[in-house]
Amino acid sequence: MEVLLAQPRGFCAGVVRAIETVERALEKYGPPVYVRHEIVHNKYVVESLKNKGAIFVEDLSEVPPEAVTVFSAHGVAQSVEEEAAARGLPVLNATCPLVTKVHNQGKRYTSKGRTLILIGHAGHPEVEGTMGQVPGPVLLVQNVDDVAALTLPADTPVAYITQTTLSVDDTKDIILALQQRFTDIQGPDTRDICYATQNRQSAVRDLSKLVDVILVVGAANSSNSNRLREIGTEVGVASYLIADGSELNAKWLEGAKAVGVTAGASAPEVLVDDVIAALKRIRPVAVSVLPGREENIEFRLPSELTSA
Repeated sequence: MEVLLAQPRGFCAGVVRAIETVERALEKYGPPVYVRHEIVHNKYVVESLKNKGAIFVEDLSEVPPEAVTVFSAHGVAQSVEEEAAARGLPVLNATCPLVTKVHNQGKRYTSKGRTLILIGHAGHPEVEGTMGQVPGPVLLVQNVDDVAALTLPADTPVAYITQTTLSVDDTKDIILALQQRFTDIQGPDTRDICYATQNRQSAVRDLSKLVDVILVVGAANSSNSNRLREIGTEVGVASYLIADGSELNAKWLEGAKAVGVTAGASAPEVLVDDVIAALKRIRPVAVSVLPGREENIEFRLPSELTSA
């Protein structure tokens, strides 16, 4: 059986920075280090950091006085930053720089008197953080129907920003609907949308033309991993989201000559290796990597850790 690996797949620069922030903090300050929310949406990553001394909490009230605190890659609301400052907690901000860029775009648009519209998934921590970073109301739209339901007059000066785990392809219909709905609208350049999300989705589309089954390695609560599986399904290839090799079902592979494997932006390569090992236990495989876009982006760690 042929196994084709998508390129790129797995960790993006923002995830690498976030994980390294926790690891360096543990080295510099010693355990425990408290992390608000899962640093990235992957159980394997979270458990491995727990084993090194990280403690994950959902609320700052769970953090003891003066304990080193890390904000996750998804970003937090301003109220969370203010609470941490009021308590005097030493904070390391592991928010992805591309998420911070979206926060700044939103603030800039609202400072010019525009009504802000956020394209994203309700309840996602990045969306909650972004809505809490922008002063004033933010209108959330998840699809084209939500745009139609907006009650603003057509000539309202509006602007839109997008959740980073959505690609250009994911947002284009919603953006078009907004542009048709409003006469005075601004938004970021499409080049500002997260490169990693777009690249991984494009790689899955390429992969889908060559395989009978697609396996997406990632967590069930990972927005970008779920989207990769959806894309495979949309183009007519049987696609499955699995956390690791233990979740592989041999029945999925019946009659398959070629299997494609990719991974969400928060899934480490060790889990891809685990899935390949599971495939080998079912049938002999020949593994190859598809040509794809090389990613050479690196984000600097928080300044407090650069000497660690």
